[in-house]
Amino acid sequence: MHCPFCSTDETKVIDSRLVAEGEQVRRRRQCTVCNERFTTYEMAELLMPALIKQDGTREPFNEEKLRAGLTRSLEKRPVSLDKIEAAIAHIKRKLQATGEREVKSLLVGETVMEQLRLLDEVAYVRFASVYRSFQDLDEFRAEIDKLERQPDI
Repeated sequence: MHCPFCSTDETKVIDSRLVAEGEQVRRRRQCTVCNERFTTYEMAELLMPALIKQDGTREPFNEEKLRAGLTRSLEKRPVSLDKIEAAIAHIKRKLQATGEREVKSLLVGETVMEQLRLLDEVAYVRFASVYRSFQDLDEFRAEIDKLERQPDI
């Protein structure tokens, strides 16, 4: 770390502590050349991968769009906001864990469906009907039958 006063890179950490609920580290530093003290903040930079849509176009990950889709599927269902936020966090972690700069939007859709299935089966079927473009009642029935046959994840 360069000293902001004399620009040397000879600095030492004299105190570190967690701040922002453990999301950042505050470091008190001292320059070994001019002896001035200064504070730095450090946090992890976790970038969300861009999404490759089915038509090949690319767009940045949009957490608000994800939240809106989940909320719309869970409308008037007995699922708390905390559980919704936990599902969003899980989806984001899964995307970040790929380590890729770009992922197919299909991965996001399937991960959302997986989380909705755990949260609420009605919301899962709602989302699946739009996501998979159900055309008639037979497709709804088939999805519900599949849901009944599969044990809880």
